[in-house]
Amino acid sequence: MPLCTTKRLCIRHFVPGDAGFILRLLNDRSFIDNIADRQVRSVADAERYLRDGPMASYAAHGHGLNCVELRESGEPIGMCGILKRDTLPSPDLGYALLPEHTGHGYAREAAAAVMQHATDELGIRHLLAIVNADNSRSIRLLGQLGFTLEPTATDQESTSLLRYGWTAIG
Repeated sequence: MPLCTTKRLCIRHFVPGDAGFILRLLNDRSFIDNIADRQVRSVADAERYLRDGPMASYAAHGHGLNCVELRESGEPIGMCGILKRDTLPSPDLGYALLPEHTGHGYAREAAAAVMQHATDELGIRHLLAIVNADNSRSIRLLGQLGFTLEPTATDQESTSLLRYGWTAIG
């Protein structure tokens, strides 16, 4: 059952059967360079990542990273969702797409839908987003979504990460 849909996308919770897709996404060079190397190298690792990451977050917080699929075909193309990290004062928006699906507006479409869901269904009024300072595409996307740069670094030792914030209007 989808959490939300857009004209082109369906956003739903991950399930164990998504492990093959997760293995591919988390080992994409762009994911490793811009987010992190999660050390997911096998389907078993991907199943563990899903269980201990997104699925545990759904149970603990009522939200987490979600699977983004093309609505017409059901093909998974990425992830987008709301995370709650102990190191941040507010939940944060996270997203990643397979490289062949970037540049088509899918990330913006998915993020806007997830933000609307977070506001309307989860009552979340303030979101953060963490981004590498050299990830210009993601920084541009955050600006399009209404995020603004916050003066506080996320990690005193890391000057390469920027923190952006967004507050729902109304």
